Amino acid sequence: MKIAHLILAHNNPGQLTRLINRLQHPDADIYIHLDLKADIEPFLSLANTANVYLIKKRVKVYWGAYSMVRATLNGFSEILATGKPYDYVNLLSGQDYPIKSIPYIHQFLSDNPDKIFMEYLTEDSEWWKNIKTRVTEYHLTDFPFKGNYNLQTLINKIIPKRKAPDSLKFVGRSQWLTITIESVKYLIEYIDNYPKVRRYFRLTWGADEIMLQTILYNSPFKESIVNNNLRYIDWSEQSVSPKVLTIDDAEKITSSPCLFARKFDMNTHPEILNYLDNKF
Repeated sequence: MKIAHLILAHNNPGQLTRLINRLQHPDADIYIHLDLKADIEPFLSLANTANVYLIKKRVKVYWGAYSMVRATLNGFSEILATGKPYDYVNLLSGQDYPIKSIPYIHQFLSDNPDKIFMEYLTEDSEWWKNIKTRVTEYHLTDFPFKGNYNLQTLINKIIPKRKAPDSLKFVGRSQWLTITIESVKYLIEYIDNYPKVRRYFRLTWGADEIMLQTILYNSPFKESIVNNNLRYIDWSEQSVSPKVLTIDDAEKITSSPCLFARKFDMNTHPEILNYLDNKF
């Protein structure tokens, strides 16, 4: 079971190094997209590791903007361009961490071939009812010029609501997923063949939580989707970001059937990472 881990990172080279070291396996390669806004110098040494690669086509990533999807797709494209026979591509952030042993993770995916592990909620869910304007209205988040919000407000006052491109049925939730290499190929080919879909999602808010999930849900791979992204994430604080996990969360984390968890901060709460390293 050969895995390509794609990590989206923007800071903290020390924690990223720790994550890379933890993911090491003879059948794993690690690809890092570093936000173009970040200074690459502290991260260059990571590329000296035999199975670690820095994504060449970096983009400036902004919260809620299509740039997050663009960074992911750039990573997917460079992984495919290697021609290596990967089975899975695993999308992680720099603040994720395994909560099972690495041999266990590889064996789990080997035991579940051709499955797409992706969390999604459909349009009849309460979550969708609360965020529907992300796709029905125009958002200029990916165009960070002065006055973009005022222009966006004006556009939405005078232009009718947007409709789904290519008759897609929307789904979405978490951007973090573990998907087969064949589904990665499908995503890249589909987006290349349907530029109107790319243009549509560029004008949504939070496209990283919707676009790739929607395309796969409407694809021939739909029956292979398991509605579980294998991530332990604590939203109990009801904030725009998940809770930073600490040693107080150790029991919940280790009793979870998930393979990964987020998010962690090595600078403020290193104890939980030490605990996980010793546990697994």
